[in-house]
Amino acid sequence: MARILVVDDDPDILALVRLKLEACGHDVRTAPDGEAGLAAARAEHPDLVVADWMMPRLTGPQMLAQMRADPATATIRFILLTARAQEAQESGIDGFVAKPFSLADLAAGVDAVLARGRSGA
Repeated sequence: MARILVVDDDPDILALVRLKLEACGHDVRTAPDGEAGLAAARAEHPDLVVADWMMPRLTGPQMLAQMRADPATATIRFILLTARAQEAQESGIDGFVAKPFSLADLAAGVDAVLARGRSGA
């Protein structure tokens, strides 16, 4: 399946998301904040980043902006986990999952973004 980087400062959410995505067959790496997530994205070049909006050191949107500005990471697909659905839609992301979210909704969102990427859309 896909290589996915999950970035969240809440260790419980990080663990739950990781377990769910691994159960779906994905290779999952994690990072505890936006700065560590950006470094991991640059080093590992995952197929998809799933990141929380509000994190220390770099927020999800700040992380996305830096990734899009770097040719090495500009094409990595990006999903935000957020309660700010309207702002998320305007941020240039590939998808978002509104908080509070179910793990099934998260898995469906990941599948949809990955499928769009494979089809070239």
